[in-house]
Amino acid sequence: MSDLHSLTICEVHRGLKDRKFSAEELTGHMLARIEKLDPEVKAFITVDKEGAMKKAAEVDASGYKGALSGVPAAIKDLINTAGVRSTSASNILKRYVPPYDATCIAKLRDEDAVMLGKTNLDEFACGGSTEHSCFGATRNPWDFERIPGGSSGGSAAAVAARMAFYALGTDTGGSIRTPAALCGITGLKVTYGRVSRSGVTAMASSWDTIGPLGKTAEDCAYVLNAIAGKDVKDSTTLDMKVPDYTKDLDKNIKGLKIGVPKEYFAEGVDPEVARVVKDGIKELEKLGAVLKEVSLPMTKYAVSAYYISMPAELSANLARFDAIRYGSKPEEDAKDLKSYYLNARTEGFGDEIKRRIMIGTYVLSAGYYDSYYKKAQQVRTLIIKDFEKAFEDVDVLIAPVFPSEAFKIGEKISDPLAMYIADALTIPASAAGVPGLSVPCGFTKNKLPVGMQIIGPQFSEELILRVGHNFQKVTDWHTKEPL
Repeated sequence: MSDLHSLTICEVHRGLKDRKFSAEELTGHMLARIEKLDPEVKAFITVDKEGAMKKAAEVDASGYKGALSGVPAAIKDLINTAGVRSTSASNILKRYVPPYDATCIAKLRDEDAVMLGKTNLDEFACGGSTEHSCFGATRNPWDFERIPGGSSGGSAAAVAARMAFYALGTDTGGSIRTPAALCGITGLKVTYGRVSRSGVTAMASSWDTIGPLGKTAEDCAYVLNAIAGKDVKDSTTLDMKVPDYTKDLDKNIKGLKIGVPKEYFAEGVDPEVARVVKDGIKELEKLGAVLKEVSLPMTKYAVSAYYISMPAELSANLARFDAIRYGSKPEEDAKDLKSYYLNARTEGFGDEIKRRIMIGTYVLSAGYYDSYYKKAQQVRTLIIKDFEKAFEDVDVLIAPVFPSEAFKIGEKISDPLAMYIADALTIPASAAGVPGLSVPCGFTKNKLPVGMQIIGPQFSEELILRVGHNFQKVTDWHTKEPL
């Protein structure tokens, strides 16, 4: 079958069970696509051809026990994979090979998933364009001159180019939803604490989440079934039952109350993007949903709070990368320990990481903690209350994911503030710790994808996936392929 790469997870599983093709055939097909397409897309940092084919053969021999069994996937290179290098797209970890799997990877291995390789990202997940990588920028499969979004841009590009059936990414301030939107695929940011962060290189510990990117909401539901749940290695995960996220996907949304936050369609959002998303909202209204305009007045403060809180936590988390326990040794000889650290971190960290470490260290320094970090956390509490109040009146919120179409590579690289402001529509949900789903809902005049964001209360992944699935049953944006 020449179009194997176009199948959804459910279709792949059915095909394997019916012996229409084998996991080896499937994996070989995807590896061939990577070999053909990735020199242009640059989604992958490492391709584990030998490991993937070996696992596929094992699955064929043992049988296909679950929905993800034998299904080839891609993994963001921030996530530890035992025996396969995990670089975080940073020079300081360029040769790091972890001795253990992250919990989410161990859970995928339990499902007999086939891992094709590790995908590119902004260094240590710091960025929204996948340009800040020591391996170079990933390109958007819809237009190679444009960014795929970030920081999970490699994961999104791999799925969009049909080089993987699904991928894992991380979302701290929008790093799954943004690339999903700009690459025309589906991406899920989970409730904080729904998926274990153990074995995932920490960026901002009170914000980080791990989630799936796939062709459809149903694909994301299958992956979430596998990776969600309590983990003793991550104290922020909750001891809650993990539902079957695929069970009620087909349940209709008639009577569902949808809130449309006016702040998400205000100045700064490209009118064309707003129009496409509003057309998507009309499709949900046709399905019986009830629309209501709502207000989230603290939205305008979210970016400021994030870019104080996140760098502070990042600077603390990256302190461990000193090229003694972790990281590559510096090329220059050092006369003392201070010089050794200086050389190692100067060579090992890129400009964006250095910028954020300096901001974060300043924020946490004596005399400034209360003025900045503590104040940012107080603002975050107000944002949480905003969402809680909104969800008293509506079931979900619908909004754009990104304020514009994908911009050109290099266009904003020298303007960090413009890059930060571009996260304005995804950061608020991250601040509140609530889940958000990005689904493709149309294209701009330049034939670039636009994503619609479905936001729900904490632990409402079942609901937002159902809304996304219902939308995708009556639209075909998710079936469009760039290559």
